[in-house]
Amino acid sequence: MPGPGSEPLNTLDPRAPLVLDTRELGRRPGSQRQVSRTVPAPADLGIEVLSVPEGAPVELDLRLEAVMEGVLVTGTASAALEGECVRCLEPIHDEIEVTFQELFVYDDIRDSEGAEEDDEVSMLQDDLLDLETVLRDAVVLALPFQPLCQDDCPGLCPECGVRLADEPDHTHEAAIDPRWKALTALTDEAQQDPTD
Repeated sequence: MPGPGSEPLNTLDPRAPLVLDTRELGRRPGSQRQVSRTVPAPADLGIEVLSVPEGAPVELDLRLEAVMEGVLVTGTASAALEGECVRCLEPIHDEIEVTFQELFVYDDIRDSEGAEEDDEVSMLQDDLLDLETVLRDAVVLALPFQPLCQDDCPGLCPECGVRLADEPDHTHEAAIDPRWKALTALTDEAQQDPTD
């Protein structure tokens, strides 16, 4: 009987879209199962400026394989991305496909080996595994840090905010440094007073 504090803080819901049941593998090393499913994207799947919209379909193609320590999950996920260009703020619509591999350790093996202190280990709970963290990590790591609508996006005009890709010949008069403004006034006076 487990002692106090050894129970998981929250149990997995077997009906949740990203929770998979591994019981049919039977803890027989070498047994495998292919899983293909479409699930709704969880919230915050991505970064602030580029992400998979919450509830959008995510296509999963997975292989579950029983190994001595647990279940090895290898797979791909593909989904549509939405966001905005960090230079010109135009909408971005793209696709992403990521691959991932994660070992989910049997919870009774972890307890017997004293590895409960390791927060980095993915655990099975009663032969259920939750792919959400693995999927989130794979998507976030695959996204560009600063997404662009095109590789050579010129961005916005710093003076007036016009999108430079729409107006490539856009220009302004050269700004005068305020420290030289008094000299400009003297030059203007000299040009107006032809007494020289």
